[in-house]
Amino acid sequence: MRDQKKHYFMIKQKLSDWLIRWMFYPLIIFVATGFYAANSIEIKVATVAPEGSGWMSEMRAGAELIADQTEGRVTFKFYPGGVMGNDSQVLRKIRVGQLQGGAFAGGGLAERYAAINLYSIPLLFRSFGELDYVRDRMDSKLAAGLEQAGFVTFGFVEGGFARMMANEPISMVEDMQRRKVWVPDGDQVSFLSMEALGLSPVVLPPTDVLTGLQTGLLDVVAASPVVALVLQWHTKIKFVTDLPVAYSMGIFALDSRVVNRLSDSDKVIVRNVMESVNKRLDGQSRVDNQRAREVMEELGINFIPVNSADVSNWHNTISQTYSLIRSRDEIDEEFFDELLMVLQEYRASYPSQY
Repeated sequence: MRDQKKHYFMIKQKLSDWLIRWMFYPLIIFVATGFYAANSIEIKVATVAPEGSGWMSEMRAGAELIADQTEGRVTFKFYPGGVMGNDSQVLRKIRVGQLQGGAFAGGGLAERYAAINLYSIPLLFRSFGELDYVRDRMDSKLAAGLEQAGFVTFGFVEGGFARMMANEPISMVEDMQRRKVWVPDGDQVSFLSMEALGLSPVVLPPTDVLTGLQTGLLDVVAASPVVALVLQWHTKIKFVTDLPVAYSMGIFALDSRVVNRLSDSDKVIVRNVMESVNKRLDGQSRVDNQRAREVMEELGINFIPVNSADVSNWHNTISQTYSLIRSRDEIDEEFFDELLMVLQEYRASYPSQY
């Protein structure tokens, strides 16, 4: 009995550590403090991430370093906790100059640059090997496209692969029939994919998903292990389908108009610092998701393997929805074709993996 209590305490402590470290994931939050020069440029940034984010220490350090190296010429004012609204509302406020930047989910900028949501197309990637190969070749093009759309970013931060989570095991496409599946608000690509499969997508912001699981409004959610733990969704599910169904990433982006107001030397400082911070955060994601998975398994949540035949069926079924997504102008077709070509290049180079 004493050993059981000790084991339970260890799991509870792990979960507590996660909640402290990851109050919200993968969106970015940072705060700059102190006294600055009267002629400094203040950059107002909004995010749905609350104060106390696990990324706070890295981002605060980065913001303080920028303030120090620019001698107070560049400062930030932050609006956390979604007080400025969702991604679409933040974009509107950036457009009119009320804000100068935001921390967005991957698809949050799609209305300004359609290609930005391509990485999150359901079941596009089958492994981290594929993902890394594509990102090494396409990230810079995505960043350049965002800049043409009026935004400056400093790299993309991995949120991890989302997996399907439910109270009943799901291994085959047929298991999804008549299930109410969560789709994040604003994610038209996933919504169209679910509709094309004959499923019942339910659009909700992440903050409402836990209630949706509690009330039966939702049967299935897709999330990374970190997100499931942080937002407490793991308390309402028993099974996780061990198949990467979608890739998520976070983007910290500034309105290019405010960046253009900075001196050349200050632009270099901001870019160098923020690129370094983003790189560290991006590299930490997989370690954190693996640890989160281990905590979920220790809490008794079952990760259900999917056999190769069912994996092929999942991919074949989802690929049939691509033509619909193209027809609805929800993606950049030219960029999508290039991405698929790079994917095929990788798969041809490593045929033993397939």
